[in-house]
Amino acid sequence: MTIKLHRGDLPADFVAGSSIAIDTETLGLKPARDKLCLVQISTGDGNAHLLQVDRATFRAPRLTAILADPAVIKIFHFARFDVAVLKHYLGAETRNIYCTKIASRLVRTYTDRHGLKDLVRELLGIELDKLQQSSDWGAHILTEAQKKYAATDVLYLHELKARLDQMLEREGRTEIAKACFDFVPTRAALDLLGWSEEDVFAHA
Repeated sequence: MTIKLHRGDLPADFVAGSSIAIDTETLGLKPARDKLCLVQISTGDGNAHLLQVDRATFRAPRLTAILADPAVIKIFHFARFDVAVLKHYLGAETRNIYCTKIASRLVRTYTDRHGLKDLVRELLGIELDKLQQSSDWGAHILTEAQKKYAATDVLYLHELKARLDQMLEREGRTEIAKACFDFVPTRAALDLLGWSEEDVFAHA
């Protein structure tokens, strides 16, 4: 595994390919309050690119262009949060989304454990170390432990997608999963507008 750290934006020679795994690290779980600090990307080759966002300008035109490219699948775990954060801080319109958490909820109905750690353990037989989950991602210099943690959040998403796609097909839920993925930008927009808790589809 190679971890490459970039500052401000992805390098000009970065090639996304047909799909990228993507995750974000912030200073908390409230997009309007807790700033975006890091964006992790993997093309599925076993390596990770870590992008330290410029929190003075929040400009990353190469990254936002990739996020908007409908020809590139963006694989997230809990896309709802990441898409909202990327929209709020980078102005990114993320298209062609796949969310492993949504897929898991649709097919792993035998459990209520849909976290990345649980998915990777069950489907891939790998134990993830989540000790750095709560740490200062706004630090100018990231520790080696932080870098490794951030990388592992994207390194297995391509494999998870392949396994979950098989399960979705087996259970006849591929189309409903696709509809859910397509709805993520709208769900993220509702969160940013203040409807993160209220269900606008509810009767009362």
